[in-house]
Amino acid sequence: MTALGVQAQKLLAQRRSRRSFSDPSIRALIILCTSLAVVLSSLSICDGHWLLADDRLFGLWHFCTTSNQAELHCLRDLRQAHVPGLASGMAVARSVATLAVVVAIFGLELLMVSQVSEDPRSWHRWAVGSALFLLAFILSFGGLLSFLTLLRNQVTLMGLTLTFWSEFTASFLFFLSAVSGLHVNSISRTDSVTHPWGLPAEF
Repeated sequence: MTALGVQAQKLLAQRRSRRSFSDPSIRALIILCTSLAVVLSSLSICDGHWLLADDRLFGLWHFCTTSNQAELHCLRDLRQAHVPGLASGMAVARSVATLAVVVAIFGLELLMVSQVSEDPRSWHRWAVGSALFLLAFILSFGGLLSFLTLLRNQVTLMGLTLTFWSEFTASFLFFLSAVSGLHVNSISRTDSVTHPWGLPAEF
């Protein structure tokens, strides 16, 4: 074996040792972030109370008012809030927000399966899962934007509740996981296109 071949194998061994540690760690971190986003979004949607304006509490499922600053009286009929288009618009907002969670769960499942199985299609499963996270971000952000648009006259920064910010955080984590997942997958595929010694064609 030539000196060039020996040097190439040493470089390959060093690169593989770094990648064998960093690549699974990054993928595990992406899966963890996505799991957290699914939990945050699920809790936020189930609670649904996203905006407090004076003595009124607006949510995805209910409209609540307070009597004597103590008792909370909630109605499922959002038309009682006397906000134009709130009932139909909120149905769209909660539908797309719920669909975002469903899409993210399927994406998370694909990511986990791609890490368990070692077949040649693993990279494809990871790419599809990351793309589903991007779709989940679009749907989740669309739900947030719909909610804010419907209640634009009542929205204040201090009036937005913790559950609203939980959904906002989940939406950001969906986007971050999608971009990171697609980037990591593209790097892994590029590294897999190598010569028998594992070096890029340019070498």
